[in-house]
Amino acid sequence: MRRVIDAVGKDARLSVRDEEPFQSLVRAVVNQQLSGKAAATILGRFKALYPGAAFPSPEDVLRTHANRLRSAGLSRPKVGYIKDIARQVTLGVVPTLAECDGLEDAEIVNRLTQIKGIGRWTAEMFLMFNLGRPDVLPVHDLGVRKGFQIAFKKRKLPEPELLDRHGEIWKPHRSTAALYLWRIVDFVEDGGKW
Repeated sequence: MRRVIDAVGKDARLSVRDEEPFQSLVRAVVNQQLSGKAAATILGRFKALYPGAAFPSPEDVLRTHANRLRSAGLSRPKVGYIKDIARQVTLGVVPTLAECDGLEDAEIVNRLTQIKGIGRWTAEMFLMFNLGRPDVLPVHDLGVRKGFQIAFKKRKLPEPELLDRHGEIWKPHRSTAALYLWRIVDFVEDGGKW
């Protein structure tokens, strides 16, 4: 990893969003399979359905008819996912930020992946970028796998299991390792010599 750090710079730091879990998970669902610009437009329309609020509450979303949510540009499945997130928040499945402080990463992942539309990757991104957890290695992430392939000069993408085993040496700083693996991909794609 020293060569990766030397190539891309030593300033990789987690940039943590200060959002409630409901907001973060809704944002993640809206962003699924969309460009950043399209997702931002739809998220803006979604928030505009609730004038006077910076972001709607789970209860507001549960009271909103699915067709009204669809009018913001959300697909039918995404409306279902967002409604399920709201329902799971009200049931206490989705922990609050304060509750997250007392939970292990695996517990949070387990609770979040019970929700329709929230997979392991989304839960791991939540751990890293919402909670600032330092020891998360999203081994199924294509960018992390590609970064490992580049950094360690592998002929093919590593399987998640191999990456997970190798990641043991980066404990307890696997989130930082993931950041550097993402950055080496960008470095090479931008024409950097490796």
